[in-house]
Amino acid sequence: MFLLVSQVFMVVHFLVAVGLIATVLLQPGRSAGISGAIAGAGESLFGRQSGMDEFLSRITTYLAVAFMALSVLIAVLL
Repeated sequence: MFLLVSQVFMVVHFLVAVGLIATVLLQPGRSAGISGAIAGAGESLFGRQSGMDEFLSRITTYLAVAFMALSVLIAVLL
């Protein structure tokens, strides 16, 4: 029974990790360099995110939290 539960958690952990990688890669890149850092800060300050950017950001946050929680849970179980 314990082996089955740990395997299920590991499979879910793998799927969350793949989803997290995919959502990070789908997000638009930021400009490099100091000018990009200043422009990026200005865009986030004035809320210039499109609907898809905001959606991907929210999904990335949820997947990151799920990944961390599953990591701790698997470490405690094993």
